[in-house]
Amino acid sequence: MLWRRIRLTLDMIKFEHSVFALPFALTGALLAIRETRPPGAVVLGKLLWIVVAMIGARSAAMAFNRILDARLDAKNPRTSARHIPAGQLSVGFAWAFTIASAGVFLTAAWALNPLCLALAPVALAIISFYSYAKRFTSLSHLVLGFSLGIAPAAAWIAITGSLDPRILWLTAAVTFWTAGFDIIYACQDYEFDLKEGLFSVPKTCGIGRALWISRAFHAIMAGCLLGLMMSFGLGWLSLIGIGAVVALLIYEHSLVHANDLSRVNAAFFSVNGYVSMLFFVFWAADIYLVKVRV
Repeated sequence: MLWRRIRLTLDMIKFEHSVFALPFALTGALLAIRETRPPGAVVLGKLLWIVVAMIGARSAAMAFNRILDARLDAKNPRTSARHIPAGQLSVGFAWAFTIASAGVFLTAAWALNPLCLALAPVALAIISFYSYAKRFTSLSHLVLGFSLGIAPAAAWIAITGSLDPRILWLTAAVTFWTAGFDIIYACQDYEFDLKEGLFSVPKTCGIGRALWISRAFHAIMAGCLLGLMMSFGLGWLSLIGIGAVVALLIYEHSLVHANDLSRVNAAFFSVNGYVSMLFFVFWAADIYLVKVRV
């Protein structure tokens, strides 16, 4: 019974989509390793704790979001079959899962270094704040973006114990990438947001303009990645990685049109997983090769 509820909870929070932000966090960690060259055993331990922290933080944030949105989800035809409104999971169990996940995150932060532990409550506050943002601001997409965008900077701090402003290029890139695809996803709820008085870029600007704003955000992301590449002196593999990201984002936008949102899920779930993974593969290769050459 307990295992079934845990399995349903993992399905509720789309646990497999942890892949979205994790490769960017690991890229931040690899850049920090390249700059500081800590001993191998230390690196492996920190990387493992970074993964644990990412999983714990995302799980806590997603479960909290599902709890807070349960009433709205029940009223929205698109989300009424989600686990809490459908009665498959109780709010009490979801709260227990949220608290346990936050505990995992705090434990990982404690294991990493004192600055990570000190900043961990701030990170939890930021990623939880997104669940409230759509109730009063159309900038909620950027709030979500920043919630994921802090991951690379947090990974840098986990490795080095301090913050290098250069890594904020990656924070900005992830912020605008996430905000861009969240705008696409929010287009599905345009009518519902109007009815319920919720805030989103599609509701404020209309679906057509919202899709152009999403494209602009993704163009900014590409510019931030170029800034990151130049600030760390990376080479042609990183540039190919940026090219792959841009190509995938162009394909993502080709799937969605103002009068046809039938392929939003393909654009949101499938393409963005490839974006983060391909980015990581090319950048990790470049970072490793540069480190070997040096």
